[in-house]
Formats: sequence, C-alpha cells, structure tokens
Amino acid sequence: MGFGLIVVGDEILSGRRQDKHFAKVVELLAARGLQLAWAEFVGDDPQRLTATLRRSFAGDDVVFSCGGIGATPDDHTRQCAAAALGLPLALHPEGRLLIEERIRATAREAGIEADLQAPENLQRLKMAEFPQGATLIPNPYNRIAGFSVQRAGVAPHHFVPGFPVMAWPMLAWVLDTHYAHLFHATVHLERSLIVYEQAEALLTPLMEALERDYPGLRVFSLPSVGDARTRRHIELGVKGAPAQVEPGFLAMQAELQRCGAEFQLL
Repeated sequence: MGFGLIVVGDEILSGRRQDKHFAKVVELLAARGLQLAWAEFVGDDPQRLTATLRRSFAGDDVVFSCGGIGATPDDHTRQCAAAALGLPLALHPEGRLLIEERIRATAREAGIEADLQAPENLQRLKMAEFPQGATLIPNPYNRIAGFSVQRAGVAPHHFVPGFPVMAWPMLAWVLDTHYAHLFHATVHLERSLIVYEQAEALLTPLMEALERDYPGLRVFSLPSVGDARTRRHIELGVKGAPAQVEPGFLAMQAELQRCGAEFQLL
C-alpha cells in the first residue's frame, strides 16, 4: 500500500498561489515512517478531475486530496468524486449539524440571531454534500468537515480543504486514526555521499552493479553543475532496508576509492 497526493486548483497551475501541501504531506508521512509514492496537480476542470479520481479510485493506494471541497462554483471535488464512483451526492446528517452549529456560533459572535433558512446558509450546507456513504474528517479550525471514501473494491480516498491551516491537522488525524498500524512497519534507511568532478555516465555501471548485487536496494544520483560556492558534483546514494543499504553503501565507497574518485560522506 502506497500513499498518493492530489492537489486541486487552477490557482496552483497558474502560479497565483504556491503549493505547500506536497512538502507538508511528505513531512507528515516521514514522521510516521511512511513515504509518498506519487503526487498530481489538477486544475478546476470537472472532466479532468473526474477522470483523475476514477483512475485513482481504481488503484491500490491511499490517496489524499487537497482543495475544491467548498460550495462556490469553482469547487468541483465533491461532485467529481461522486461522479467517479457512480454515486449520488447526499447531505451528510452529522456534517449538516456541524455546519449549522458553525452558522449559529458566527451569528452569536456578531450579536444576531442565525437564520438557517437564509439563502447563504442553505448554500453553506452544500459543503456537507458528499458521495453517498462517505464518512467525516473532523476540521478543528472551523468544524466544517472533510470526507473519506472507504468502500470495498475502491482505493481509500480522504478529501480535505485547500487551506493549509485546516488541511494539515485533518490529514494528521486521518493518518493517526486509520493508518497507525502502518507506522514504522518498514525500516527505511538512506545513505549518500558527494562525488566531485565525475560524469554520471561513468558512475552508471557502479549504480547498476549495486542494484544487481543487493536486491531491493535503490540507487539515486543528483547531479549539480556547481556554482560560486561549490564545484561540479553528484550526490550519489542508496536507500532501502538497512540490511541492504549498509553493505551496499560500503561497496559503493570501495569502488569509488578503487577508481580514484574524490568523494565526501554526507
């Protein structure tokens, strides 16, 4: 089981706003011994978003989706999730109560009486319309819930707002509530070093040999052309289970020494 991330919003693709969810989701997962397997950015296009969700629902990964679950005309995620599943939208009873409580609290703060039948308040109730059978994700910021889809034969999906102040604690709650049994289940280790003034093509045979000789080991290289502060170099490393990483990393160093390559451990 892997973890995927979908970030929804034209404002991200146009550059009007910079995405912050990717780095935070990586951080939330890493703190629990988990990793992000993939991420996608999708605009506010209902057809494209429905197709994306239909594909991810058919997969095997746990998916987090951030954005587009409000009730304005450019919010399509709730509707697209329902369409991708072939299910109707249904007003969630508890979700409705939470929104009505929020409306009353806001009215009290303003010193007025809440009118739950006012058009703007009826519009707010759409934020509790989720694919039929969805469950709630509590929102500690304003109590307007997100939702989860967890059905037999469908990859689990968890939908939260685009606002980081809401989304991040909601995602943490999802992880701690539903996936604690996966925390630190697999020990993952990563070791790397800096190789100076070497071409990637010259290091490729070494990388291929390491992955061949140490099954399950993954080798990576991150080249840099250098700048005013450092020379041209490659960060070369290995990652995977400790039983493979430690001997593989030693073998990497030994081969670099044999070839006379200059390197520095990180």
